[in-house]
Amino acid sequence: MNAYKTIAVRAANRAGDYIAKAFNDRDRIISQSKGLNDFVSNIDEQAEYLIIDTIKKSYPDHAIFAEESGHQGNSDTVWVIDPLDGTTNFLRGIPHFSISIAVRQKGKTVAAVVYDPMQDEMFSAANGSGAQLNNKRLRVSNAKKLENALLATGFPFREGQDLSKYLEYFQALYPHCIDMRRAGSAALDLAYVAAGRLDGFWEFGLSDWDTAAGALIVKEAGGMVSDIKGNQYTGDSASILAANPGLFKHFLQTVKNI
Repeated sequence: MNAYKTIAVRAANRAGDYIAKAFNDRDRIISQSKGLNDFVSNIDEQAEYLIIDTIKKSYPDHAIFAEESGHQGNSDTVWVIDPLDGTTNFLRGIPHFSISIAVRQKGKTVAAVVYDPMQDEMFSAANGSGAQLNNKRLRVSNAKKLENALLATGFPFREGQDLSKYLEYFQALYPHCIDMRRAGSAALDLAYVAAGRLDGFWEFGLSDWDTAAGALIVKEAGGMVSDIKGNQYTGDSASILAANPGLFKHFLQTVKNI
């Protein structure tokens, strides 16, 4: 598992160097729409190629599940990849985005990396070995009540998402917490929960590649991850909640009647 993490770190560094250079040379960026408010650029695609190329040099038989290129291969070991989580930020010149890479064996996530190339922050974890930020141990915060909590979320922005249901949760939570952040990279939001910078994160409608790595990093930092009602979280879940154990319970109590 730590060998997988080593390769994931190598792949993230390679793609991150490319993305950071492109961010500072904006004439290189060509973007197009994948759907309403959902964008992809040539930088996403090339970063994904660099990640997959790095993985395949060490593990040519492993399968790939990546945001831009989809499923490749047939193996019990699958690499789940988001080459640029926060593409809208990237395209607008906002330096807050990340690379997310997770490794699953027979459906269980065993290694994970979330890398912020602009801050050179490498969040990582291996199953049973804890979570780290640039090789320093991570622990979730100790806030136990919403009134002591800084939360993060993501607004429903894609076509077909239920804004009214989201607002019910927002209205139940926001008056009771310190504040709510919406920074634009779910993978980094999860990593920040693991680091104790945020006390909790919740969102609807994310994809597996957005959360696979961050969820393991939160768990290995002592946090809890479920859907927004406390059910087991999987890559197919319609919502996600990640928080330290004390706040996790208070969050669920607050929204249980919605």
